[in-house]
Order: sequence, then C-alpha cells, then structure tokens
Amino acid sequence: MNEVDVNPGLIFDRLDAWLDGLFKLLPSIAVGLVVFAIFWFVGRAIGRLIRARAEKSDRPSLGEVGGALTRWSIVIVGFMLSATIIAPSLTPGDLFAGLGVSSVAIGFAFKDILQNMLAGILILLRQPFEVGDQIISGGHEGTVEKIETRATLIKTYDGRRVVIPNSEIYTSSVVVNTAFEERRSQYDIGIGCNDNWAKARKLMVEACASVDGVLSDPAPETIPIELGDFANIVRLRWWTRSDRATQIHVFGEVLQAVYLRLDEEGIDMPYPTQVHLFHDQTEETDGDRAKQREGWPAGRGEVPATRRISDALRELTAMPRE
Repeated sequence: MNEVDVNPGLIFDRLDAWLDGLFKLLPSIAVGLVVFAIFWFVGRAIGRLIRARAEKSDRPSLGEVGGALTRWSIVIVGFMLSATIIAPSLTPGDLFAGLGVSSVAIGFAFKDILQNMLAGILILLRQPFEVGDQIISGGHEGTVEKIETRATLIKTYDGRRVVIPNSEIYTSSVVVNTAFEERRSQYDIGIGCNDNWAKARKLMVEACASVDGVLSDPAPETIPIELGDFANIVRLRWWTRSDRATQIHVFGEVLQAVYLRLDEEGIDMPYPTQVHLFHDQTEETDGDRAKQREGWPAGRGEVPATRRISDALRELTAMPRE
C-alpha cells in the first residue's frame, strides 16, 4: 500500500510565495484602483454634462440614454486599463479579443434586448415623436410618457399605461396626432333629396363656425360627395387644435350645433327608407300590366285578371285537405 507523503513545509512555502507575490502586486493594485476610480468619476461627470446639455436642448430622454452609454463606456475602458496595470502580462489586445468573443455571445443571448436598445437610440436621435406627443402605434393610442432604451411608455386616454418595445415602434407605422398644431375632422351628413343643397351647405358651415374651438383659418367647408338612395350626402370638414381632448369635445359640439340648425330651418335628415309594393291585393288596377306602375313594368300580350286577397283566401279554403 502506497503512503501519501504530506510535507507541511511545502504548504507553508507555497503560501509564503503567494503572500510575497501579493505584497509585490499591492502597488500595482493600488494604482489600478486609483485609475479605475478616476475613470469612474470622469464617466459620471461627462454623463451629467451630456444630460445637462440635452435638457437645455429640450431633449431630456436623449440626454439620459446618451449620458448612461457614455458613462459606462468610459468605465469599461478604465476597467481594462486597470486590469493591464495590475497584471502586466495581460495585454490590451488580449482584452479586446476576449471582449469581442464575449460580445458575440452576449449578442446572441440578448438579441431582442440589444435590438430594442438600438431602436431606442435611433428613435431618440431621429426624434419622430417626443415625450408629450399623442401617438397611435400597434392599436394603442395615448400620450408618450417616456422613451427608454428598451421600450416607449404611453398613457392611454382612459388612464392606463402601455409599454411598447422600441423595435416594434421603429419597424412599424406610427401616427403622431400632435405632430402639427392643427388637425382636421370631418363628418358625412345626409339631407333630403328634395332639399336645397346650397342652403343646407351654408347652414352647416355657419353652425360649425359658431362652435367654440373650431378654427377660422382654415375655415369650415362642405363637399357634396354622394347622391344616395334616400339622402344626398354632404361632407362637413373643420379644423381644431390637434390634441385629443380638444378634437373629441369640439367634434361632439359641432354635430349637435349642425343638427339643431338644420332642424330649425326645416332641412330634412332622413332615415334609411325602403319602399315595398304589394300587387294583386287591394286595387282594381293591381295586376293590370297594361297600366304602368312603379315597380310593375307594363307587359305584352294578354292582361292578367285582378286578384284580390279575398279571392286568394277562398281558393285556399276550397282546397281539399288530406
């Protein structure tokens, strides 16, 4: 049986060598920590400076993201430099090579996160919309609360928060309702087929212009767009401020004012109407194709006899029952 020779002296020699190496590295460790601390504070200072400049330019979201990215970039450079000071055998090339391999692995593992981050940075740089704008994206409509590196936060009009990934916003269509100061609204109004077009259109414009919140420039206007079966359709268009609260409230006031004005002036706003013709029932001329009737074209040849409802009932009662 082989015996294990344990020499306590070798253990103490190895610990002594490690301690000697640690004491020799203490100056390098101290210098490395000092360098890292300098880069840390420099990164924080530059990040704050970027945020302050962005806030002066009224772009706080861009300043927050840009300041954070700049700060961490400087901190990473400081860490790499400190590592080369502490371990002289570790060259910057080795660090960059390791960082490249790690970046590829991180990129595959966090693909969606990096995609959203890049989309967020592009949104902040190109600025298709800003915080406070009212937008429609992915079926959601509301006011932009915050633009982060991962997602954009909007508050819906009924008081809910929707978090939309930046990649979806950047690759899909977005409607910015408050991109301009004015916004146009419209509504199609049916008037009677025998009513005066010019009078009805004038009344609509006057009623619409009298509503508080409707802009005078551009002024309200009407456009005839359809000759319908039971009504002639006129499209009323007007301009308001672009925010949702103004647009929706003025919209309701315009509809009410136009309805009341047309009703006062005797302009008909008909409901859908259908005409049903029943023949061979009550009139002597029913069934006589020689006499032209609406819905009953005149025919040729022998004229069919008139049939009344009473005649049809007698025929039915005279039929034998099984």
